[in-house]
Amino acid sequence: MSHTLSTQGAEALSRNEGATEAVNVAVETRGLLKRAGGSRMNSEEIAKQPVADQRSSYIKWVESEGIPLVRGFFIEDVKKVPLGYWDRAGGLTARISLEGTGETDDAFIMEIPPGKSLKPQKYFFEELIYVVSGSGATTVWNEGGPKQTFEWQEGSLFSPPFNAWRQHFNGSGTQPARFVGVTSAPIMINLLHNTDFIFNCDYVFNDRFNGEEQYFSGRGNWRPGLVWETNFISDARSFRLLDRSVRGAGSSLVCFELSNNTLCGHIAQFPVGTYKKAHRHGPGAHVIILNGKGYSLMWPEGEPMQKFVWGPGSLIVPPDRWFHQHFNAGTEPARYLALRWGSKKFYGIMGEGSDRPFKDVKAGGDQIEYEDEDPLVRQTFEEALAQVGLKSKMKSP
Repeated sequence: MSHTLSTQGAEALSRNEGATEAVNVAVETRGLLKRAGGSRMNSEEIAKQPVADQRSSYIKWVESEGIPLVRGFFIEDVKKVPLGYWDRAGGLTARISLEGTGETDDAFIMEIPPGKSLKPQKYFFEELIYVVSGSGATTVWNEGGPKQTFEWQEGSLFSPPFNAWRQHFNGSGTQPARFVGVTSAPIMINLLHNTDFIFNCDYVFNDRFNGEEQYFSGRGNWRPGLVWETNFISDARSFRLLDRSVRGAGSSLVCFELSNNTLCGHIAQFPVGTYKKAHRHGPGAHVIILNGKGYSLMWPEGEPMQKFVWGPGSLIVPPDRWFHQHFNAGTEPARYLALRWGSKKFYGIMGEGSDRPFKDVKAGGDQIEYEDEDPLVRQTFEEALAQVGLKSKMKSP
């Protein structure tokens, strides 16, 4: 007996299978339409049902830790932000999730009381640390490996390696030590939504840190793009910068790659009586003012500008693809530290790392040249300078 299926039989079988599948789909759909004690709901009613919990996994984690969470666009002074006790770290802290991060990264403020230390910690996300005040030391080690200890002071910048143990110590018996950190915690927690894994994974990333001697000595190497690759900066406030006038009159800059991270940073400075060109990029660039006084304008394309007045200790995070522009309205050079995505060593994270933010918008880039900016920008700047008895050093566009 032949088991070959005729053309007609195959077509009939296909029709039967299709009918059976349609019945199954209909049954499933009828099941979905039954809600609220057996009452029927149509598709429009289902579409209008609100999501029960709109908090991200990251926000749920912060709330579960019982620590303050700072939101908004801007912090006037990180040295004055109230903190709460964080049992996991054994110190005072506040988590910062400003609008401009898009929950791709976040920041935190941590304070160590005089003569005290924090608890040892390790976690499955990157972390960059800038010391706001005080001095102390940090010990870093991989599970089962030798420990390394290095000292830091106000102005120091460093990065404990990914998922390595770290413990911070205050070196003063009379003054607290406070630092700001920028981390990739939000994107990691939101992707994995398993904090037990985030804080208890035992994998050792030897390619990032393998107990190398002098890892935090401050030594480094220059890479293309004005990038200094290192693991420790003794004082970001006095680090020598290089010319980067493409961003604006007299601007200087150096970029940093630390601890084989995808998070990176740069320090920029611009003279008295000048301002930088407006530009835009992706989310998550935490701009910390180190020296000087002035203000920043931020705006989505086609919408009104918002003004944020800053001084030493201010923190601002421009939202994704918002134009922003920094103005020195004080009597000394303005210097800031930006901790952000955009590594040139590990290229392409969050779409960052290209030179588009330095390229004219008319040529497909993301920078507005001085001659193309709204005349109100220059007028407002000159008025701000006049209030402190200064005149603009900007050339006529």
